[in-house]
Amino acid sequence: MPTPLALALEAQDSVAVALALRNDGVLVPMLPSPGGAQVRVFRRDDADKYMLLLFSSDETYAAMIADEEETEERVSSTYKAAELLDFLKQNEGVLEVVWFDVAGPNAMQASPADIIGALELPHA
Repeated sequence: MPTPLALALEAQDSVAVALALRNDGVLVPMLPSPGGAQVRVFRRDDADKYMLLLFSSDETYAAMIADEEETEERVSSTYKAAELLDFLKQNEGVLEVVWFDVAGPNAMQASPADIIGALELPHA
C-alpha cells in the first residue's frame, strides 16, 4: 500500500507532501558512522552545496542507489516532522535543494526553506 507521501508525490501536490511530512514522516538515507548513523547528503560534482534526498519508501531509495556496490549496506531511518525540521534548520546553509523520490517516476523538489516553513506551520 502506498504511503501518504507516495500518494502526494504521484498527485504532484505540494500541500499533500507537506501534510505527509508533518503527519507521517519520510525515509532518510543514512551513513553508518562509529558515533551513530548520520544523514546522507549528496552533491553534484561541480556544486558548492548539497542535496538532501528523501524517499517515500525503501523501494524508491533502493531504485535510486541501484548502481552502487551491492556490498554496501543500505541504511535509512524514518524521520518524523520534528527530526526533519531540526536537521534542515541546522543544515539549511549547506543545502541547495530537497528532492523527493529523485529516481522517479514522481520526483519533486523544494527548497529547504519551503520545507522548513511547511513544518513550522502551527497545527490546526
